[in-house]
Amino acid sequence: MQSLDFHASGRHFLQIPGPSPVPDRILRAMSLPTIDHRGPEFGVLGLKVLSQVRQIFQTQHPVIIYPASGTGAWEAALCNVTSPGDHLLMYETGHFASLWIKMAKRLGLNPEVVAMPGEEGGVPTSWRHGVQADLIEARLKADTQHAIKAVCVVHNETSTGVTSDIAAVRRAIDAAKHPALLMVDTISGLACADYRHDEWGVDVSVSGSQKGLMLPPGISFNAISPKALEVSRTARMPKAFWAWDEIVEMNTKGYWPYTPSTNLLYGLSEACDMLLNPHHGGLPGVLARH
Repeated sequence: MQSLDFHASGRHFLQIPGPSPVPDRILRAMSLPTIDHRGPEFGVLGLKVLSQVRQIFQTQHPVIIYPASGTGAWEAALCNVTSPGDHLLMYETGHFASLWIKMAKRLGLNPEVVAMPGEEGGVPTSWRHGVQADLIEARLKADTQHAIKAVCVVHNETSTGVTSDIAAVRRAIDAAKHPALLMVDTISGLACADYRHDEWGVDVSVSGSQKGLMLPPGISFNAISPKALEVSRTARMPKAFWAWDEIVEMNTKGYWPYTPSTNLLYGLSEACDMLLNPHHGGLPGVLARH
């Protein structure tokens, strides 16, 4: 491994949008021996991290953990609640919002892009501002046939640093009296900025390990509401590995229907211990320091 380390001696600080630097105590946790993912010892680990990550998302409902990047969690979110040809309302706030839109198209969905018009300084105006909830409300009110199945927005856009008001988006959907699901990418927002899956009425939250959770890339998340879980039971988009139903069932005992990223889960356990530590103010203390 020495031949692959091109850094000068001493502590290396990774100063990019993500992955973020991994604390030493998390690196040490991930160096524990790999265990049998079907044995009783693993079940204890699984139940612990599943409970803790719900606290990070601020939800009482299931959080799916995938051995995948955030891009995989994007696809999982879309595949579980849509059918081929479904219409989506996707708000463009930056590069990663655009990539999620591109994925929806490649999956055979019909995304309608909503954004502020015009340009500022050579870039789209919508890339310099958070989601304008009134634009979403107006479009949903016009959708009297309820063809739009989901509204997709990015909580914190990595490419611009702009954070959107997710609670306002929920209020817009409710004001329009529209049944569309609310789907949110909080890959660079979770554990960095305030995020409340249940309180804000989010149906599917997407996140990853390599930003606020202080882990290497490799695991990602879908936090899901009861409404989203119910929709998934009749959604017809082909899926197997990403399917929520078997995962939710096996998670009740701390296991997964596939081989999980055991040592990354050790790291996740340590990260959650750090983020939720009551002696340091818990998650509110972390957010206040950010």
